[in-house]
Amino acid sequence: MNVLASALSEAMTASPNALAVLDTDTHAWQRHPWAEVHSRAENVADRIADDGAGAVGLVGEPNVEFLAAIPGTFFAGSALSILPSPVRGADADAWARNTIARFRALGVTTVFSHGPQLDLLRDRDEAIVVHDVARVAHDRRSTTFRGADSGDVAILQGTAGSTGTPKAARISPAAALANYGGLMRHVDVDHRSRAHSWLPIYHDMGLAFVLTSALAGAELWQAPTAAFAGNPFGWLTWLTESRATMTAAPNMAYNVIGKYAKIVGDDVDLSHVGFALNGGEPVDCDGTRRFATEMARFGFDPKALAASYGLAESTCAVTVPRPFSGLDVDEPAVRADGGEATRRFAVLGDAIPGMEVRIDLDSARDTEVLGREVGDVEVRGTSLMTGYVGEAPVDPTAWLPTGDVGYLVDGRLVVCGRAKELITVAGRNVFPTEIERIAARVDGVREGAVVAIGTGESTARPGLLIAAEFKGTDQPSARSEVVALIASECGVVPADVVFLEPGTLPRTSSGKLRRLEVKRNLEEIRR
Repeated sequence: MNVLASALSEAMTASPNALAVLDTDTHAWQRHPWAEVHSRAENVADRIADDGAGAVGLVGEPNVEFLAAIPGTFFAGSALSILPSPVRGADADAWARNTIARFRALGVTTVFSHGPQLDLLRDRDEAIVVHDVARVAHDRRSTTFRGADSGDVAILQGTAGSTGTPKAARISPAAALANYGGLMRHVDVDHRSRAHSWLPIYHDMGLAFVLTSALAGAELWQAPTAAFAGNPFGWLTWLTESRATMTAAPNMAYNVIGKYAKIVGDDVDLSHVGFALNGGEPVDCDGTRRFATEMARFGFDPKALAASYGLAESTCAVTVPRPFSGLDVDEPAVRADGGEATRRFAVLGDAIPGMEVRIDLDSARDTEVLGREVGDVEVRGTSLMTGYVGEAPVDPTAWLPTGDVGYLVDGRLVVCGRAKELITVAGRNVFPTEIERIAARVDGVREGAVVAIGTGESTARPGLLIAAEFKGTDQPSARSEVVALIASECGVVPADVVFLEPGTLPRTSSGKLRRLEVKRNLEEIRR
């Protein structure tokens, strides 16, 4: 077996702990010792070996069979691609066609699924066999799977696609093990840890959380993402029930809980949480601090907050704060209307073992941030991909441009925004994220559903356009307030503010706004 498969097999068979999965019908947790999960994984590996599949697809909710198929694929020496289930209200037939097409493009020939998705995916392509993972990943096993020859790819990890067409990064077994092992050492994850997650497994952060816990032999409590979406406050209940010492979520989750904390009951206990990672999207310092303040009455320690940075091209994690560092904020001066103001950026920790990060100052960016050496963020190290599917290999020892813009504070990373999203207006480059946060303060504007874009960059008079989902009743007053706030705090006057119905803005499968698609749609409307 390859290095990742061997490490997983050793950790799972030696661990005294278990994987607990949430049954959404009974709301009860079902506990499965890691040794049992290992047996189930071997059954999956046997089936993959029988199929002769070099690349395997996985779709479904995270029950024990689904999760066992992840190490099972690695045991078989195959590459794994996990794709999302259909979102509520989606055309099921179109989702199935697109999913099979994506698997076909990745070279997948065996797919495991369960539930409603299973029948939707079957018989779509004669070159792709679809198995019921609930039948394959059973817990009865009398022999040991001897392993397969190692492939050079373990994970085919999809990128977010928020600023362009999604790609799939080829992650080698060694790179994956380096990333998860680096996280274990950096954050002190071991068999004494109790981890809880509801993150989507098809996302690099969700997959990393599961595999880091498995490699550490830690107790892992995994809930479906759909359960969180249906009741975000269930997260607090699950943390209480599991007595988890560590958890992870995107910024959106911390903002939602903090904003509506007054409805949280007194039976919540967060005193055991020692590490709460915030990653996957830009960190809102004010919203994260509000979460810490509101959750303090339930025993939450603000020092547990860990604003972090990662990308699929580096398996997952790049920079992470040390445990009990808390939210560190840098407040540089920025250009504003009539002079200068300050802006708050989260400091995203230092590089995990095996990784390096630097700012390419040859590409220095003239932005609204003053007094900092702002440039393009580049990374290199042991966790890097070998390239994108269908493209030429990359040198894993070379510096990889991330597409992000930022700077360093005492060797720790600060990210200001995406290079593709920089807006040029009034002779200045401004980052959209701060504009979006300010606009979201207006009553009726949905937090996390605002997009700021530049219009007419190729013309003599480029401008700023804001699109936002609005659930209020007085659009003219709200529009005027958005314009006034942006003008006073950012020094830029929006050319227009467009309000849309809730749920209108396009998003990726992981919930990120598709900014370039929003821009194209609005340009069509304004022609």
